[in-house]
Amino acid sequence: MAAPLGSNVSFPYISSDGNSVPALRPRDVENFSYIIGHVIGEKKQRRSMFAPLGTVPGQLPKSRQEIVIGSIFESCLFKSVASCVVGFGVGAFFGMFTASIDPMSTYTTTEPPSTKAVLKEMKIRMLSYGKNFAVLGAMFAGTECLLETYRGKSELKNGPIAGGIVGGLIGFRAGLKAGLVGAGGFALFSLAIDYYFRF
Repeated sequence: MAAPLGSNVSFPYISSDGNSVPALRPRDVENFSYIIGHVIGEKKQRRSMFAPLGTVPGQLPKSRQEIVIGSIFESCLFKSVASCVVGFGVGAFFGMFTASIDPMSTYTTTEPPSTKAVLKEMKIRMLSYGKNFAVLGAMFAGTECLLETYRGKSELKNGPIAGGIVGGLIGFRAGLKAGLVGAGGFALFSLAIDYYFRF
């Protein structure tokens, strides 16, 4: 350890080739051994972290809490609920937007609508669009996640397959032809979106 500045402590020096090098003392060696023992030796404190198999070299291992939270965030239930909430928000925004453009769809009288009537129409559309988008988002995210889990692959095929399943289920309420058109349209839309974000 270095002596404080301004101290009158003298160190023995060894001269080699005209360079003065401070000589090691027994206390210096003891201090160094103490530090090494606590950094990489037997006295090193163990942490409550473990490195699971397959970790990338140089990557810090995750604690058990991080692994549990990561598995929750990657679960199909969480993805479905998150998509449901986001879908409701997007649908409510679209409902508010369409109600502001065309507020007269449910208004039957010839008089101009009052502010209260426009706000009521906006609320009805926001709830309607929000519910539709929420159901659509939850169904698609859950189906795609279950499909990826079953197949064990995250590839371009998963989105169109999930889109076809969800589009078919939604469209079959209006008949066979509507179900086939819905399945094909949703599958193509999912393929286009996945292709855009992957490539």
